[in-house]
Amino acid sequence: MIDDRYPSRTQDAERILQRQEPVVYSAFDEEGYLSKEQLQFFDENGYLILEGLLKDKVQDLLNELPKLKHALKGQEELILEPDTEVVRSIFSPDKYSELYFKLACSRPLLSSAKQILNDDVYIHHSRINIKSGFDGKSFTWHSDFETWHTEDAIPGMRMLTGWVFLTENNEYNGSLFVIPGSHKKFISCVGATPDDNYKRSLRKQVLGVPGKETMQELVKEHGIKGVYGPPGTVVFHECNLMHGSPDNISPFDRTNLFFVYNSLNNQPLEDHYPSQKRRPDFLARRDVVPLYEEKEFA
Repeated sequence: MIDDRYPSRTQDAERILQRQEPVVYSAFDEEGYLSKEQLQFFDENGYLILEGLLKDKVQDLLNELPKLKHALKGQEELILEPDTEVVRSIFSPDKYSELYFKLACSRPLLSSAKQILNDDVYIHHSRINIKSGFDGKSFTWHSDFETWHTEDAIPGMRMLTGWVFLTENNEYNGSLFVIPGSHKKFISCVGATPDDNYKRSLRKQVLGVPGKETMQELVKEHGIKGVYGPPGTVVFHECNLMHGSPDNISPFDRTNLFFVYNSLNNQPLEDHYPSQKRRPDFLARRDVVPLYEEKEFA
């Protein structure tokens, strides 16, 4: 029997557990793309914002979107908003676009991920989240790791998401909110996971969502911060950071491109402890290929 350090969806009562592993795996003063101060901020808060870092690349990245929507029309990788035909998310963009793959392997993203995790990494999954003006709906409070742990059998928290603003992210267009420091606690949620839960959760998440009292406790202790910035901003957020986002009430789309980097030493366990079947490849890749820096993108 596998010793599960972070059990969830296995009991009737919600619990708050302490994190049992590092946030930053490398030494803070070790030379790398990120500074000592940036690593310390990430360690303490669970996220890091590099404002406007890739602003010169944004238009080229946006130009790829229509091709991707056309190529994936009718496929599972294209996720729609609840009760509409409006596109909510596009998964595996790096598999369908050489430019997106080069971005995933670019120095600002890949070197930073490897520095924080102190290991070679691969892409667990990638996606583009499109919150359409007026139509883009909320993502409720959640920890990514809670889902990846319970539904993908990722054993530990040695993973993170690196993402790029393809449009401005502001207080009006459904931008991300985070609870700084919440990544050092794991919320063990209630409920059992049915097969193919992803077909519902990608449009509207219900399982793996903390209750009101737990969220009140987290917010009282840590507060809430908005993640804002101009196009080209790069953000890293730790896999267990509690985050969510409201509806986009503005008339303008809010579009972001995400890559989930996982340590080669943190691959899904073969002895898959959840009882449900494993999620499809576009959500939890089986082709574990280490990434190498793509200098051509820089």
